[in-house]
Amino acid sequence: MTDALHKIFLDYSAGKLRQMAGRIETCVNTLAADQIWARSSDNENAIGNLVLHLSGNVRQWIVAGVGGRADTRQRDAEFAARGGGSGTELVAGLKATVEEAGGVLGEVSPERLGEHIVVQHYDVTVLEAIYHVVEHFSGHTGQIIFATKMLTGSDLGFHRHLRDTAAHGKKTP
Repeated sequence: MTDALHKIFLDYSAGKLRQMAGRIETCVNTLAADQIWARSSDNENAIGNLVLHLSGNVRQWIVAGVGGRADTRQRDAEFAARGGGSGTELVAGLKATVEEAGGVLGEVSPERLGEHIVVQHYDVTVLEAIYHVVEHFSGHTGQIIFATKMLTGSDLGFHRHLRDTAAHGKKTP
């Protein structure tokens, strides 16, 4: 049973990261370049900053922290950027990082979930690191979706299927 739960957790985590990266891609592809980097004040992050930040966070916590690869993150640069990559480049980088993380997750054994690692000076278990990344990614995905709706006034269609009352009996995506 432990192996089954381990696999469910890792597959679900990788799947949620892919799903949210897809939603971010929809948002970024809806926006003009100036909207991707728009800020109302210096206290805010543009959508472009959040995409860079998510790429950095996933790479640092899962690819490096869990996967043991080199940690090359430049966290301050994620927030300092005022432009740079196009929407296509930002999404490609995010999706490549999420896919690399998915590969790392696919290699995690049940025993490793309880192993302690240190990421950003935090002593956490591998399970905690993965859980942190998924919830962190979710929070910023929500911000990106909200900002995209504010900038475009568009319904992005992520939950259209729920308008059909028959769909309410189906498993939550």
